Amino acid sequence: MANFAIVGATGVVGTKMIERLAESGLQVDDIYMMASSRSAGKVLKFRDRDVVVEELNEHSFDKDIDYALFSAGGDTSRKFAPIAEENGVIVIDNSSAWRMEEDIDLIVPECNRPTLKRKIIANPNCSTIQSVVPLKPLNDAFNIEKITYTTYQAVSGSGKGGIDDLLEGQNGVEPKKYPHPIYNNVLPHIDSFLENGYTKEEMKMINETKKILNLDDDVRITATCVRVPVLNSHAVEIDVTFKDVATVEEIREILRNAPGVVLVDDPGNNQYPIPTEATGHDEVYVGRIRKDISQDNGFHIWCVADNIRKGAASNAVQIAELLESSK
Repeated sequence: MANFAIVGATGVVGTKMIERLAESGLQVDDIYMMASSRSAGKVLKFRDRDVVVEELNEHSFDKDIDYALFSAGGDTSRKFAPIAEENGVIVIDNSSAWRMEEDIDLIVPECNRPTLKRKIIANPNCSTIQSVVPLKPLNDAFNIEKITYTTYQAVSGSGKGGIDDLLEGQNGVEPKKYPHPIYNNVLPHIDSFLENGYTKEEMKMINETKKILNLDDDVRITATCVRVPVLNSHAVEIDVTFKDVATVEEIREILRNAPGVVLVDDPGNNQYPIPTEATGHDEVYVGRIRKDISQDNGFHIWCVADNIRKGAASNAVQIAELLESSK
């Protein structure tokens, strides 16, 4: 049995964390829902019980809590995760606040394991998670030399504001979350721009991939991250070059048997991963596997996953499952 807290319980990811935790086989004794003062007092359902949302504060973790799943933004995580850690709580944080700290584990259960040097574990970026799940077994087999990512990211990745911009944009309502309308449009802009011309989202994918897969410094990675008018489930086009010789059939066979991966690769019958079929599932769907005719030993892989489930909530719950199973 374990006691859980969900921080940011009323948000898009927070509510999915509750749902995913309820679906899991974890034995949950006490559960606490925490959010800002605006949401305090709301009643949320977990399995067969009603739970009243409490306001997050400095004393929220004075009680007996084993795991706290955070999805309340970087500033909240920076302030409250260390408080929880000091009280002996294992924090699994969905923000970008801790991911690149040297002593913080950045975990995708299909790829790596927590060391628990600290009791704060970082959930990677949603697009990174779905990309490294298929890349991990391929790197083990063929040694990655270069990766070029192009993402097609759904509006749910921006929370309720992004969803509202898409749905209300159909009626001509001006966007509030994005700098331009997302309805009937494509925005090559996720997060803020940096001095090098990349966005923070693009640099997250680059740096997090290297950390999770423990890639050498000489492995080259680049990314272009794009917001598209899709409600849920991100797609990523992965152009990967290996140091060792590989074939399309070898790649397919590895991915067919890889944990957390579903191979959908029959283009002759129009079978390939699409967002509407990935939504509601925890697996990463891969297909359109083909040789890159422009370079030696390069391959294209198309992958799609539910960014709110595997890209956030489910990955966090899977980390808790991994830790509980290792006791």
